Amino acid sequence: MSILSLFVVIPALMLLGLWIARNLNQVRGVMVAGSSCLLALSVWLTVAFIQARQSGNTDAMLFTYSVTWFEPLNIAYAVGVDGISVVMLLLSSIIVFTGTFASWQLKPLTKEYFLWFTLLSTGVFGFFICIDMFTMFMFYEVALIPMYLLIGVWGSGRKEYAAMKLTLMLMGGSALLILGILGIYFFNGATTMNVMEIAADNHIPHNIQNIFFPFIFIGFGVLGALFPFHTWSPDGHASAPTAVSMLHAGVLMKLGGYGCFRVAMFLLPAAAQDLAWIFLILTTISVVYGAFSACVQTDLKYINAYSSVSHCGLVLFALLMMTKTACTGAILQMLSHGLMTALFFALIGMIYGRTHTRDVRKLGGLMKIMPFLSVGYVIAGLANLGLPGFSGFVAEMNIFVGSFENADTFRRTATIIACTSIVITAVYILRVVGKILYQKVADPHYLELTDATWDERVAVCCLIFCVAGLGIAPLWVSNVITDAVGPILNVINF
Repeated sequence: MSILSLFVVIPALMLLGLWIARNLNQVRGVMVAGSSCLLALSVWLTVAFIQARQSGNTDAMLFTYSVTWFEPLNIAYAVGVDGISVVMLLLSSIIVFTGTFASWQLKPLTKEYFLWFTLLSTGVFGFFICIDMFTMFMFYEVALIPMYLLIGVWGSGRKEYAAMKLTLMLMGGSALLILGILGIYFFNGATTMNVMEIAADNHIPHNIQNIFFPFIFIGFGVLGALFPFHTWSPDGHASAPTAVSMLHAGVLMKLGGYGCFRVAMFLLPAAAQDLAWIFLILTTISVVYGAFSACVQTDLKYINAYSSVSHCGLVLFALLMMTKTACTGAILQMLSHGLMTALFFALIGMIYGRTHTRDVRKLGGLMKIMPFLSVGYVIAGLANLGLPGFSGFVAEMNIFVGSFENADTFRRTATIIACTSIVITAVYILRVVGKILYQKVADPHYLELTDATWDERVAVCCLIFCVAGLGIAPLWVSNVITDAVGPILNVINF
């Protein structure tokens, strides 16, 4: 059994431990122990992967393992990781670990909440380690289903509406995905569902690729907030509890970009070349529309939700440019956005838990009342608008420089339009920071509020460390990603 299977086994053991836990302290103990093991495992895997590459191992996938579990359709439990998978596993483990502490005081039904939270995490980890299309799709569904209950039961606001809307739209995307996966399987000869084997021996006719590429790209793009299929995202983020918003925006939306690159573009390269211009238009709209929409919101969560639409749009935008620099930037953006949006949602949840409002118009003077949370919010905002020294700057520079490498006028024009989102982002971030942190105290009762507790400080400090660390020393991550992006682009740019 591959070491990668531990990313599924550990969450399974966590589910068992949560099931037999009899009090709140035991539930918390299981979550801390399990999430710590996942974080340690992902760090070890990252180090081992880098060492393997430095020693000259050039295999496309490392730590591979495969066993057939449904022979009639050649479905296998096949796992393996490249540089993209490794950084996504690292991101997921960081968010699960910090999300555990962000949910430390959650009540009621704490045990049930963490059961569904862990099941969601299981799907995410399983998706990133799998290289069999059907098994990947199975874990994808496992990651989506718990969202309905996590939002519908533990959410706030119009939680039932948001949970149903999210579930129906993502299930619609799943229906397109299964059609696309079956199309790839049968038109490639119905011999394997292994992504690497299909890419190495691709027999899918050009015209068939053009038929099934939109199914796969839109199916994954729905989760990646592709315009106009993004409308579930703001409502879902706004209604979800804090840690679920962190995992949802920080990791779950990255399944969309990962799937578009790993499955749609990698396995249907001719269609990717033919149809990229259509989806470039849609992603450019996502980038600019999301930023403008964030400007007019008054709810902190909606601001961050529309900001996520814009930043996740940049991921798909860069992938469709199909240059090594842009695609490296896209993966860096997935990592960067996952960390900084998790930090944002964690801080918003902590502020809301004290003030009982997320309305920008009703907040003010928080820097005087809760300086730790306020400084954390400033750091998250500066990272989000791309200040040098933070992760957002590294990712966006790679995206825009790599996108402008294309010589054709259409792609360069799209790049210039997408660049306007940088200015728009600065507008809504600085406006919100100035209003809620530095103006006079909006309500005298806020003076009685307390700053962050120890568990909240653990979550915030971990995320700030990662956001700043990636911005200050990005080279080791970008090198790992670039080595993985190259072979995929060699297939796409045939």
